[in-house]
Amino acid sequence: MEARLDYFGNALAGKVLRHINSAGKAASESGLPLATQELVKIRASQINGCGFCTDMHTKDAAAAGETPLRLNLIAAWREATVFTDAERAALELAEQGTRIADAAGGVTDEAWADAAKHYDEDQLVALMSLIAIINAYNRINVINQQPAGSYQPGQFG
Repeated sequence: MEARLDYFGNALAGKVLRHINSAGKAASESGLPLATQELVKIRASQINGCGFCTDMHTKDAAAAGETPLRLNLIAAWREATVFTDAERAALELAEQGTRIADAAGGVTDEAWADAAKHYDEDQLVALMSLIAIINAYNRINVINQQPAGSYQPGQFG
């Protein structure tokens, strides 16, 4: 697979990415646990079929100390016993927030209430924002057919 264009080398794309990255940085500095942030990014990327982001965030999570067991079970988190109740609530919110088109009502009140039991308002804002941001990145990479597998942790700063 080859990318349709050199998105990362394009000047206009650089401007767009700076803004998306700035929003992502603000959300990531919210106090939301890093492990939760990476789990959410990985799960949304899996759902969207974004190999580039799945590769990136799996490697970043591993470099930050995430275990291979938990990384291998993200796609099956409902059946896995290795995630906390808070992480499970975040993963549910990520799934429903990513699959908006699949559900006429969007994110359910139950999923929101469960997340709100575990996270304060700033962390909920961060979760919503990270879900939106990773979905934007996924769409850019999927549309461009950005190849996966060569990412190195910390590659983008």
